[in-house]
Amino acid sequence: MAFKKFKDFIAPIDEDDEYDEDDEVEEEPQQVLQYKESETKPVSTYEATKSTVTAPTNASMVLFEPRSFEEAEEIAKHLKNRRACVVNLHRLQREYAQRTIDFLTGVVFALDGTIQKIGHNVILCTPKNVNVTGDISLESDDD
Repeated sequence: MAFKKFKDFIAPIDEDDEYDEDDEVEEEPQQVLQYKESETKPVSTYEATKSTVTAPTNASMVLFEPRSFEEAEEIAKHLKNRRACVVNLHRLQREYAQRTIDFLTGVVFALDGTIQKIGHNVILCTPKNVNVTGDISLESDDD
């Protein structure tokens, strides 16, 4: 049950997708993840969202825009080498994007890291040595 809620949070069903009336469930308020502040010195701060990424001075971040599920293995290698990864899933078909998220969730779990949705079809995967503080609201200000 908890894994399904996590999976739905990371890759919610688009409103455009068709589904039967039997499948409809009352919407729960969207959760915002909170992370503990680390004891390491912040590397960068983004004031607009008040988010801070903290990492050791030798840490690095890698950006990915995979075009196939097979590229998820390369992302996993970077996570194993203690590098944070931002993964933009826009170029993947929905089925492959979900497989990639499932795979990376397992990798991050095995490494005691974290995975966080930071935008529509964009996730942040961090190994244990990188702490993320702050929150990003995925709802628009118009609501």
